[in-house]
Amino acid sequence: MKLSTPRSHFLAALQSVVRVSSTRSAIQALAGVRIAAQGSTVELEATDGDLALHLTMPATVEQDGAVLLPARLLADVVRALPDGDLLLTARATEQDVEVAAGAAHFHIRTLRAEDFPELPAPPSETVTLPANALVQTTANVARAASRDETRPVLTGILMSASDHELRMVATDSYRLSVKETKLEQPVATGFEANVPARALQELVRIAGQGPESTVHVGVSESRIVFRADGAILSSRLIDGQFPNYRQLLPDSHEHELRLATAELLDVVRRVSLLAQRNAPLQLAFTEGELTISARTPDIGEASESLPVPFQGEPLEIGFNPDFLADGLESAGSDEVVLKLINPIRPGLIEAGDGSGFTYLIMPIRLNV
Repeated sequence: MKLSTPRSHFLAALQSVVRVSSTRSAIQALAGVRIAAQGSTVELEATDGDLALHLTMPATVEQDGAVLLPARLLADVVRALPDGDLLLTARATEQDVEVAAGAAHFHIRTLRAEDFPELPAPPSETVTLPANALVQTTANVARAASRDETRPVLTGILMSASDHELRMVATDSYRLSVKETKLEQPVATGFEANVPARALQELVRIAGQGPESTVHVGVSESRIVFRADGAILSSRLIDGQFPNYRQLLPDSHEHELRLATAELLDVVRRVSLLAQRNAPLQLAFTEGELTISARTPDIGEASESLPVPFQGEPLEIGFNPDFLADGLESAGSDEVVLKLINPIRPGLIEAGDGSGFTYLIMPIRLNV
């Protein structure tokens, strides 16, 4: 194998596949990136066994071939090289690849290519979705997905598409995000799958952002495959029953407040600086006013007030400051609608523009 390509283009593709390669597997090949050159293109592949990525990019290929190299070492080397054309040459006798740019030359030992698994092919039947809808919907809900691997079903995002709607749901049992996105074109074949949040976040990085960009989605019994802009991303699906999120959403509420997102978020961020050691953020509502405060013993306390259209008996409720900020950021609208019942029932944040975003957040009991 021998090829040349602009270093910057190769590095951008390489950085994408490196994120998918394994750092913990006992199988050494899963820590590698497979580079295959043929005709006028070069293909880069990586997988950790669960998530896999295949990228195709143009290159000047002098000799066809394929090699498997340590992914992170190769990325570090290419990142350190000077700009210009990058030359990769496989040397069969030495069992390495020469990586050269300018006056710099590196020789990196290859891994056993026969140990690298064949990546899943896209299913024959796929659903075509607008890339911007997938990207934005993922951004709305991803923060609420759990990172606790002891409850794997909560580390996924429940993704479904049917008729004119794309829906994603995520929860870590302390907060819940739901985003329903309207589609201009109906979906021919509907599906529902619990997709690892990490897979969708990788898709956000590689999917095109243009108004005409699309993603082809294929779902089998155990895997989901996304095809977009010369990239094929596949992921295993998460087994287990996703929580019935609909029964978690309150049917009614006592207070409904329309608030400016940026103003509220700024106050939450400022006051949260003094909400340390798991201290809650306290929201105290009185007639026409909201006071947000936090107190951490031996460190200090903070409070700030802002006008709000609140009426009725005073209400005090506590929230995790990070979770509250995540909900406000995820709404993606200039205004949010805050719905409250009482200090021990969940609060709801909805996008004020009616875009179909709902964020449920569990309260924290306040020490009175």
